[in-house]
Amino acid sequence: MIRQNPRGDLPQIHPSAFVDPTAIVCGRVIVYENVFIGPYAVIRADEVDEGGHMEPIVIGAHSNIQDGVVIHSKSGAAVIIGERTSIAHRAIVHGPCVVGDGVFIGFNSVLFNCTIGQGGVVRHNAVVDGCDLPDGFYVPSTERIGPDTDLRSIRKVSARESAFSEDVARTNNHLVQGYKRIQATFEA
Repeated sequence: MIRQNPRGDLPQIHPSAFVDPTAIVCGRVIVYENVFIGPYAVIRADEVDEGGHMEPIVIGAHSNIQDGVVIHSKSGAAVIIGERTSIAHRAIVHGPCVVGDGVFIGFNSVLFNCTIGQGGVVRHNAVVDGCDLPDGFYVPSTERIGPDTDLRSIRKVSARESAFSEDVARTNNHLVQGYKRIQATFEA
């Protein structure tokens, strides 16, 4: 469902993107080309700051927002999802937040008030809260990374993990074309 927020902002969705009919995209959201937004995802830009301002939620080209993902923001802060980035099933991205290009965010992970650098990997059930991870950092499953975490203890993404991230993005790009081709059959 594509809908406006209480302020009247409507999402801007590139015609080549696929938004599942069960997903909710609300408010000041910008979705670039060839993006996949899966079933029951919620992307909601509806809160404003004290001055009534709101930054957009931006989903970069060729990215995928999988089933049950929630993307929202506190007090109108920006959420930026880079290009060729995968946000896996039931993850939560709560702004303010910037997720770089070519990033993989695993199942059930939570991002809040953080930056994930380009090529980063945050595995399943991890939490990144209140810190900025440089390019290429790897967060293992179930880890909690915060402002007191010694970033020297976090290793870099391996070539194998990077290849996995690229494969997930590529697979979901193919889904966009497939679902766009049959879209009329389930919207009737």
